[in-house]
Amino acid sequence: MVCYIYVESVSIMMSMEEDPMPMTELERFRATVEHRRPDRLLFYMNFTADLGRRVREHLGLEPEANLGAHFGTFGPRSARIERPEDYAEPDWSVYFEDVARPEGSRFDGKGCLHIPASEYHFTHRISPLRNASSLADIESYPWPDWQKWSTAHFAAMVEEAHAAGRVARVSLTHMYEEAWQVRGYQEFLMDMIAEPEWPHYILERFKQRNKLVAVAAARAGVDLLHTGDDVANQNALMFSIEHWREFIKSRWAEVYAAARAENPDMQIWYHSDGNITEIIPELIEIGVDIFNPLQPECVDVAGIKRRYGSRIVIDGTIGTQTTMPFGSPDDVRACVRERVETLGADGALILSPTHVLEPEVPIPNILAFAEACRECAQPVG
Repeated sequence: MVCYIYVESVSIMMSMEEDPMPMTELERFRATVEHRRPDRLLFYMNFTADLGRRVREHLGLEPEANLGAHFGTFGPRSARIERPEDYAEPDWSVYFEDVARPEGSRFDGKGCLHIPASEYHFTHRISPLRNASSLADIESYPWPDWQKWSTAHFAAMVEEAHAAGRVARVSLTHMYEEAWQVRGYQEFLMDMIAEPEWPHYILERFKQRNKLVAVAAARAGVDLLHTGDDVANQNALMFSIEHWREFIKSRWAEVYAAARAENPDMQIWYHSDGNITEIIPELIEIGVDIFNPLQPECVDVAGIKRRYGSRIVIDGTIGTQTTMPFGSPDDVRACVRERVETLGADGALILSPTHVLEPEVPIPNILAFAEACRECAQPVG
């Protein structure tokens, strides 16, 4: 077994000697990405608002208590690009004159209209460019001038994070996902075949922003660059691999190369739900280091580890379609132990549920996940 449980005899031996200095989060992260076993497994989980509220109530915590701090989860310091002080939000309403906007509706920063849905955090999204009929319609959209947005705060965030022994992270927003959200999902997919200039133009807009932010993060000494796009369903890519290469891979490759030219040591994290097995080698080729979430319902996680494990770090693998909502606490513990045994021998493993935990996840399963991750300690290798 690779699940190293601290037992009484070890505890007694340790008490007879000077306790070793525990690693900081930053040291654990560096060991993990260097495929060295840290003194403790990195793990984390995120909650929908309703579930987070009920977990705090169950634990007797204050309503605003930090659950990550309570559970001891991996929690990098983070920063994003910031709007200029004189930024004026465009009048998005001109794109929705034919749409009823009930109470609670809102626009996001891209101009998409969100109408409240009937369940929790979900909304009905309506795309502002859904009715575009020409490239001119797309070009005239009020795209932000990203050059005017600020990344000056990145360096201070890195300094503060490292002084506290924490990881510094900058998150890029998506490209493909944001592009189809602005244009419309079906419309965007049809455009990739019928009007390729249109999706190329939209994607270039988001690529320019992401490249600007990635380079600034690299120059500031950021440890971890969060990136990704959901490009797969449960079984396969959402479009041909040729389309993925042309529209999406090429742009992420440019972003990653620009960042790595500034900071070769920065780790690149990539998220996509679904079965991305087909594109894993090409993502490695363009610079991805950490793969998230590798859903066990969609991919052969152990097979991916066997094939690519020497070149990647795995982040995720705890099923939110199966184990977390529908398993027992014992099932959750067994799943954590199995993942550590099959994926964590070299230390290149971060455990997390494969999506934000939804309201139906039982609280005992959440506690079991945290307990099992803490118990499965990985001694320094």
